[in-house]
Amino acid sequence: MSVDADLDSSPVTDPDVDVDLDVEPIDDSSVSLFEGDEGGLEYAQRRALVALLKQRFISARTHPRDWPVLVDHERVLRSRLNDLFLDLVVDRSREVAWKRQATSETGSRFPTLLYDAAWSREETLVLVHLRDRLRAGLAGGDARVFVDREDIVEYVASFRPAHATDEAGDEKRARNAVVSVVKSGLLIGAASDDRYEISEAVEPLLPLELMQELLEALQRANRAEQPPPEPEAELFDEQPDGPVHGEDTE
Repeated sequence: MSVDADLDSSPVTDPDVDVDLDVEPIDDSSVSLFEGDEGGLEYAQRRALVALLKQRFISARTHPRDWPVLVDHERVLRSRLNDLFLDLVVDRSREVAWKRQATSETGSRFPTLLYDAAWSREETLVLVHLRDRLRAGLAGGDARVFVDREDIVEYVASFRPAHATDEAGDEKRARNAVVSVVKSGLLIGAASDDRYEISEAVEPLLPLELMQELLEALQRANRAEQPPPEPEAELFDEQPDGPVHGEDTE
């Protein structure tokens, strides 16, 4: 099962490559940065634009060099993204910004640089759990919220249908889902860590409406995956396993 969401949109180039590459010093006092350069942005603005294009999101925490540039030059960066049929979303209170595919007023589809890489069932559950934990931690006064890898895996396992028999396979998929979310930047740390910090970007990227949509899709998929009842079930008043219901999160 896979679930589509706006935050799954990623550039066709590798979205997980860090933009902070080792490059020679650039003379950022001039708009012209190379021979034949007809661009109109300064070096710092171009760097912030590249970060927006390559990453799922940027924030003051993850991109301390690019965030103030984005804040100071939001209009011009938004304009450059609009030229590519992309919209810029900026949450200044949480200091997070991300791009999304622009929507035509007529409903027609624009050409796109993004592809929709759907979140898997397990990844969806990880995101639900992270949003819950983040909101609870912030409400409790925590400035930073952390979560253990095993806690996430156990949460995903709690949604296993009773008829599921491939426990080892399910656990492997849950652990792979954690790695995927780490790569997306929504869990801060190395993939091999036992404990992660939850990115403040989880909540604005995953609003309540979208979270409910994901859970409903997950529940529909669970119902579709239920095995047919045994022929003798009705004779013994047995009922087939019902759908697994998720908590009201993500």
